[in-house]
Amino acid sequence: MAMDIETGNRGALVMDEFNTSVSMQPLPVGQKSGATILCCNCGAPIDGITSAGALCYDCIKLNVDISEGIQREATLHICRDCERWLQPPAHWLVAAPESRELLALCLRKLRGLSKVRIIDASFIWTEPHSRRIKVKITIQQEAFQGTILQQTFEVEYVVAYHQCPDCAKSFTANTWRAVVQLRQKVPHKRTFLYLEQLILKHSAHKDTINIKEVKDGLDFFYAQRNQAEKFVDFLNSVAPVRTKKSQELISMDIHTSTKSYKFSFSVELVPICKDDLVALPIKLAKSIGNISPLTLCYRVGTSVNLLDPNTLQTADVSTPIYWRSPFTSLADVQELVQFVVMDVEPIGLTKGRFLLAEATVARASDLGVNDKTYFTRTHLGQILHPGDQVLGYHLTGTNFNNPQFEALEDSNSYASSIPDVMLVKKYYERKKKSKPRNWRVKRMAKDEGELLPRKQDQERIERDFEMFLRDVEEDTEYRSTVALYKAQERARAEKMEGIHAEGEVDEMEEDSEDEEVPPISMDELLEDFGELQVDNQ
Repeated sequence: MAMDIETGNRGALVMDEFNTSVSMQPLPVGQKSGATILCCNCGAPIDGITSAGALCYDCIKLNVDISEGIQREATLHICRDCERWLQPPAHWLVAAPESRELLALCLRKLRGLSKVRIIDASFIWTEPHSRRIKVKITIQQEAFQGTILQQTFEVEYVVAYHQCPDCAKSFTANTWRAVVQLRQKVPHKRTFLYLEQLILKHSAHKDTINIKEVKDGLDFFYAQRNQAEKFVDFLNSVAPVRTKKSQELISMDIHTSTKSYKFSFSVELVPICKDDLVALPIKLAKSIGNISPLTLCYRVGTSVNLLDPNTLQTADVSTPIYWRSPFTSLADVQELVQFVVMDVEPIGLTKGRFLLAEATVARASDLGVNDKTYFTRTHLGQILHPGDQVLGYHLTGTNFNNPQFEALEDSNSYASSIPDVMLVKKYYERKKKSKPRNWRVKRMAKDEGELLPRKQDQERIERDFEMFLRDVEEDTEYRSTVALYKAQERARAEKMEGIHAEGEVDEMEEDSEDEEVPPISMDELLEDFGELQVDNQ
């Protein structure tokens, strides 16, 4: 009985424990649950609530590749002639090595990169001649809900050569779409040589696909019409020209009414050059300031600038006025005669770089033969001295087949004002073996055609170029519009030879004093960085 009572008491106590109520208090705010699980891959404890796929962060990085589907190798195409890069499908762009433009082109080249977020991208150095480009890219993407991965990988690009359509057209005949035919009907090329320097200085020829040298001028070929129109506008801004436009139908699609044309721009330069003797029509001379009809052309810019050496009066003949009543020069520089200055007396009237003076000159060929001298007025009073040599036009006894000059001789007002001699510029005697110039000018690459120039034509071209170089040396105002460069070959030769002997230096100084050619200071010369090369010695 005692055992039954004791057993009954225990059961009552157990029932009382289960029937006792338990209080459920909420967890404090901010306190996380301690629920943790083990990573199914490595067994590391992780938060079971926030973890995705029962994997820790390290195992997610090892098992999930967010760069999957992105190319690791690609090909870039570059044109070796113009050094432009191909941006598919058919756009060619200019991009320097390791530039932002090239990096953007590399990223656009990769497939699958648009599905991720790009954090960083940079170039990795490669050998310049390896034709390989390496880019390091850092991306981010959400692998699972709430889990963002960041990954860095490298992409290698192979640089392949591919000729662009513009360069392909330049190497193929008859592929031009527009041509500018520049002409000047004069017996020499001095004006074209000066215009060539202006074109090079302003890089106005950069869009041409070919430059061909023809009789009396040059032909500039272009792949697009607007490029030719831009070049014509440049010519109008630097020279007095007249332009005519024509077009030729090449093909036509009758279904879509699409037509293809070739355009030709005929540009004619004024046939008056620097240092030419000009006889103006009397009516025109009165309308531009009542200047004397017999003048010298001292400059050709956007208009023809004329000078009367007897009074230092100047006048400008604009392009519309000239083509309204065109006229030609009375004589050009090929007809200049050499004179010797016997006496010079400045009068005092000055206008810019001109000083009016009275001079007595004699022909160099008459010295020792006769004592005939000529008295004239000149604008070269600042640079002429007794004993100097000067070039001028000998008007006495010369027959000119020119209607304007005949009108001057028949006129009662101007017939007595025609001088015997009209001086143009000072003459600097140069020796046959003079020392080379310390400066040079650039030249355009021109197509001379299938036939090479004849020997006499080649000599004439060299003579015109030498005359142009002398004009650059002697005229400061003329030289200021031309880009002069240091002679790299001479500088390199002087560096190799070292310091010359004192006797040689004295001899060169004596030669330079004998020549009396105006020197060109080194401050006026430019460095041609296109020809600089790394010297390992």
